[in-house]
Amino acid sequence: MSVSNITDSPEIEEQPFNLRETWRMVAVLFKLRIVALLLLSAVGGAFLGANGWPGISDFLLILLTGGFTAAGASAINQYWEREKDKTMDRTKERPLANGTIEDPAWVPALALGMIFVPSFAALQSNFWLAFYLLLGAFIYVVIYTIWLKPRTLLNIVVGGAAGSAAVMAGGAAVGAAHTPAVIGLACVMFLWTPAHFWSLAIVYKDDYGRSDTPMLPNKTTPRYAAWWVMSHTLPLVFSAMILSVVPELGWIYYIPVGLFSIGMVWGNIKLIRVPERKPALRLFLASNFYLMVILLAIMLTTTISGPL
Repeated sequence: MSVSNITDSPEIEEQPFNLRETWRMVAVLFKLRIVALLLLSAVGGAFLGANGWPGISDFLLILLTGGFTAAGASAINQYWEREKDKTMDRTKERPLANGTIEDPAWVPALALGMIFVPSFAALQSNFWLAFYLLLGAFIYVVIYTIWLKPRTLLNIVVGGAAGSAAVMAGGAAVGAAHTPAVIGLACVMFLWTPAHFWSLAIVYKDDYGRSDTPMLPNKTTPRYAAWWVMSHTLPLVFSAMILSVVPELGWIYYIPVGLFSIGMVWGNIKLIRVPERKPALRLFLASNFYLMVILLAIMLTTTISGPL
């Protein structure tokens, strides 16, 4: 090849590293917003099980093992659904759907490592913590994503157990996984998930129709779907209020949770009356805030009452 051919050939331009875009890709791929909510649930279970601050070592144990396991399960979920994600407005910009990650073969390998390495590490000293970490990942990936979601309208009802496993893992980290209080909070999380997710699914029901996913709101009328949400909202707020009988949970828990429970029911009533996108989105956002109020109230009141 002549010198002129070399000099005339086009140069390959390297794309500069963009920290912001890389972080955004990581946050979306591993669903870090959902992971943060699951970690908050696990920490709530730990505070409830320990009757207050669980200690720095157990706190960090929960964050590391729970964070990596939940993030790994989320990445497998996106890898499995990457083709369907391309058809939905809500998910088409995910990195596995829009081609940002050109060769996705490494994603499941890394994700499985994120699930199994911390779980097996925890197994050395805390069997129940490892058990609930693996159970949560199994429910979310195998039972919900692979088995139920493509087949049944009520997929998220069972899928909600993955969030309950996070609470149980938090309790297990402090040696209190099977106390009535921790189990009660796990039940709250189980009931919260369908009310939360179906509200969002009403907003994006056309998306699920395009992806041929049998999500409840795109297979029935919006009003009927809103009634299904209510069928979980009422048991949810009842369970959240029953949790206040735990001796460590006093008025600091009862008053804010009681007020926001009324708000949840009222928001659901408005959705039934006007089963449209805007009220559904409001109820979805309210459900996020409602769970945060429950968990933060648990942390605050157990911390205060613990030393007393």
